[in-house]
Amino acid sequence: MRKFQHVETPLRIFAGADSLAGIPRELARLGSSRAVILCGATLGRSPLLDLVLAAAGDRAAGVYAGVRTHTPHTGVLEAAAELRRLNADAVIALGGGSAVVTARAASIYLAEGDDLDAMATWRDETGRSHSPRLEASKIPQLIVPTTPNTAIVKAGSAVFDEAAGRRKALFDHKTRAQAIFLHPDLLMSAPPQLVLSASYDTLALSIEGLLSRSGDALSDASLMHATRLLQELLPKVGRAADDADLRADLTMAAILGGRGTDYTGAGAATVLGHAIGANHHVDNGLAKTVVMQHVLRYNAEHAKAGMAKLATALGASSANPVVAAVSAINELFGELGTPPTLRDLGIPKDALETIAARGMEDWFITTNPRPITHSAQLLEVLSAAW
Repeated sequence: MRKFQHVETPLRIFAGADSLAGIPRELARLGSSRAVILCGATLGRSPLLDLVLAAAGDRAAGVYAGVRTHTPHTGVLEAAAELRRLNADAVIALGGGSAVVTARAASIYLAEGDDLDAMATWRDETGRSHSPRLEASKIPQLIVPTTPNTAIVKAGSAVFDEAAGRRKALFDHKTRAQAIFLHPDLLMSAPPQLVLSASYDTLALSIEGLLSRSGDALSDASLMHATRLLQELLPKVGRAADDADLRADLTMAAILGGRGTDYTGAGAATVLGHAIGANHHVDNGLAKTVVMQHVLRYNAEHAKAGMAKLATALGASSANPVVAAVSAINELFGELGTPPTLRDLGIPKDALETIAARGMEDWFITTNPRPITHSAQLLEVLSAAW
């Protein structure tokens, strides 16, 4: 019998036009009277912020509207300083993945200090990852998303260290969301392209989760349904049918994909998406779509059972699951009009070696189904995608 653990963490989801009414009730349940809202500058100037402020009422202590994309270390330091100044006892992340991750990371800094290297996950000489135990209590996390991103259910926080030029991971299960609020006005506020990019990211994670050697029946169920939903829903984004129900369904797919990959990890497409996105100003999700078919082919012989699950999830079962899955993925991306190559994303060929080297530093490199021990292996995939 295979050994595994599957521990579901509590999660409270409120959806609908009256969902924000749950914010003060949740804050009261958590014993919070000084919640700070974290968001980006655009939302900080928007009437949508007033919806959340009004809902929080006298339990809101203030707003930090300085969230930046890719969660730079300096931005997290600023957010943590504001949480400290306002004596925050909870945080409400308003926005997309950057707001959610910044809120988590800032809460860790608030409790543990600002030495990123001392808190970050590191790898030993054998390639094994180690996450320092961050023992201090963390303030509760509430999330009001505007994009369907998997970050809303994660416990990891990827901070971009500008000085080192790479992402560093913080992991603390105490920073998982206590509650998520899906409000139609907030979900409809994001441009379709941002919704697509976030959903591409969910799809890539779900695909790689299905190929993982660490999954179980429960994670498979979440990931297969997330994949089915995304295949059906993504072509509708930006059309007349793009409505709040569609956005909510995409967010539920993100929740399924995010929770499923808690048990499986990801793989080379996610690794390369991170390395490309952080250093070339390309959305992670979009970068992952370009490399995905090449990663699938690269991993095929080491993930036969996963390929069969993926083909089934895509409704493309056949005698050759690899061909069926790759064909279905390419058909979907072709319908969506995603760029076919890395050079179409503006990535120069002479950047590929650096991207591969950065990818080797990513914590997900260890969960790729085909072992990757050298940057030349990632460079092979990148070259095929270029």
